[in-house]
Amino acid sequence: MSPKTITPDLVGLDIGAGADKSDIIRALAARVAAQGRATDAEALFEDAWAREQKDETGLPGGIAIPHAKSPAVTVPSLAFARLKPGVDFGAPDGPADLVFLIAAPDDAAEAHLAVLSKLARSLMLDEFTAGLRAATTPEEVVALVDEAIGEGDGAAAKPAETAAPAEPAPASTANGSTPEGLLIDGRPARIVAVTSCATGIAHTFMAADALTKAGKDSGIDLVVEPQGSSGYQALPQSVIDAADAVIFANDVDVREEARFRGKPVVRSTVKRGIEQPDRLIADAVAVARDPQGARVTATGGGSAASGAQQLSWGRNIQRILLTGVSYMIPFVAGGGLLIAISFLPFLGGYGIALAHGSSGVNNAVYTLQHYAIWDLPPQGLGYYLGAIAFEIGSVSLGFLVPALSGYIAFAIADRPGIAPGFVAGAIAVFMNAGFLGGLIGGLLAGFAAWLIGRPAVPRWLRGLMPVVIIPLGASIIASGLMLLILGAPIAWLMAQLTAFLNGLTGAGAIALGIILGLMMTFDLGGPVNKVAYAFAVAGLAAQTPASFQIMATVMIAGMVPPLGMALASTVLYRRGFTQVERENGAAAWLLGASFISEGAIPFAAADPLRVIPANLAGGAVAGALAMAFGVESRAPHGGIFVFFAIDPIWGFLLALVAGTAVTAFVVVGLKRFAAPRRAAAIAEEDAVDERMETAVV
Repeated sequence: MSPKTITPDLVGLDIGAGADKSDIIRALAARVAAQGRATDAEALFEDAWAREQKDETGLPGGIAIPHAKSPAVTVPSLAFARLKPGVDFGAPDGPADLVFLIAAPDDAAEAHLAVLSKLARSLMLDEFTAGLRAATTPEEVVALVDEAIGEGDGAAAKPAETAAPAEPAPASTANGSTPEGLLIDGRPARIVAVTSCATGIAHTFMAADALTKAGKDSGIDLVVEPQGSSGYQALPQSVIDAADAVIFANDVDVREEARFRGKPVVRSTVKRGIEQPDRLIADAVAVARDPQGARVTATGGGSAASGAQQLSWGRNIQRILLTGVSYMIPFVAGGGLLIAISFLPFLGGYGIALAHGSSGVNNAVYTLQHYAIWDLPPQGLGYYLGAIAFEIGSVSLGFLVPALSGYIAFAIADRPGIAPGFVAGAIAVFMNAGFLGGLIGGLLAGFAAWLIGRPAVPRWLRGLMPVVIIPLGASIIASGLMLLILGAPIAWLMAQLTAFLNGLTGAGAIALGIILGLMMTFDLGGPVNKVAYAFAVAGLAAQTPASFQIMATVMIAGMVPPLGMALASTVLYRRGFTQVERENGAAAWLLGASFISEGAIPFAAADPLRVIPANLAGGAVAGALAMAFGVESRAPHGGIFVFFAIDPIWGFLLALVAGTAVTAFVVVGLKRFAAPRRAAAIAEEDAVDERMETAVV
């Protein structure tokens, strides 16, 4: 028999005096671990806290539901705390006094997730929360929760996640009429909604129930499709076709969004679906009445255009470009590392990339053309394998610009934009327009595909639109503009930029290193960081000394923040950092060595006014020294682990150590002298954590 989801040992009543929400979450995680339901209380806390940092879990009515799917959890569990006084979890109406920690294993089965989801739905019922507040013993709480989730005597849990969507609410309010503002053509509005959240356990179903209840109270026809973590049952297409509008209350992409193409749409976060369902319904009716209102795009994707009502055009362009860069990086990382591997001394060495006599091709191509595995070149098997690695890497790296362009177009127009985007990127390569040409070509292809897909077309033509008409038209428009008008000026600009970079020496190169170092350390994997990284990896295709130096500078600077924080928190000034930060610091050593700048994010989030300036100082020093020493990297990623692709390695290490030391000493200085009470506050915080764990475990 499976263990029960909640037991009296997982319940704490009238606790929490002097605590904040991190104390409460950590204490509940400790309860779960103390009962043998999690292998590591701190790991469970970290996963739940990371979820809390993304979006606070406080809800109207004095409720909070911190939750996580965590590898540390071995048994799906609910831990409950009734707080006195309440603690702020970010709800709009004040502190929460009822807190459930929902802990699910990373690979939780559907039935377990369904049970946890039913608890979230029960929290929307006033009688359930009233019973929790009136309970006098943990056993009473357990009995109430068991009944709610179907684990009481004789109860059976219905799989909430894959249950059929709720039937449309009856079109009548309590007083027998629908408000005038919710009528369309004299009848109650018909609305469909989709809800989903990052974990797919709690908010997904609470939003679904809140919208369903609001629809029933308003007297409209409203049916919801909750898309949970273990699946969902799609709404009948006939229901979607008959709807006047659709509400997307989501924190993640809507699955199979193409089903809703052409429908008036309102988009929001899933939490707004819980807190403001009536407002969302009113907005949906308004957009249904507005002929110029937002619509789900004909291509059915999560495109920039479909989300424009939430973001400004500037933010949308930023999101589009970052999407292209994110999809491009695997092509670059794999190809660049293969080229770097081919340079190993026992394989091809650097000579594998040099021109072969008067043949006009490099040594790798010549080797593959004239030799085979059974007829090896004079240099032997290693050289032949190096030629294979170099050529595969070169071909992979050749996709850099087309992939960037294709996935920029994808971010705008979904799948119909991919083909015209790739073609526009290939034309940019043909025109020698490089990285900038691919970026512009992708934008042209994406917006052309989006515009072609906007008009309503007869049903018989809809099937041809995404596979023939949109790719054909968008390819002609974008690639035609590149060939006829834009390609040559962009190619000239790229040539001038390349010549400028290759000509940088002395102070000019050092200034560029400082700029790149500042960009890499400013937002730790954010837009500014990605722009610098994309600039560097795009230059690798040129295989010039300047491009290798820029890549090395970017890599070194990106390694500095996590290594600097690790040095400061685990060696130089442990008492200036919380216990959690010290544990993050231990992990940051490996993250920094691997060139994962995000390893410093926990420190920057906790103390941005001191950590970010320290990162910037270290990044600027590292970038300047990397350029001054002429450090080159032929690998686009890997940090210290691709030492064989870095030259000179002493310059790489010296710049890295200097930048790391500057970051560490600056952050220690700022914490000691700009915040002299910080250490005492942290010590007190650690003491509170210890007292809380002792009190509730």
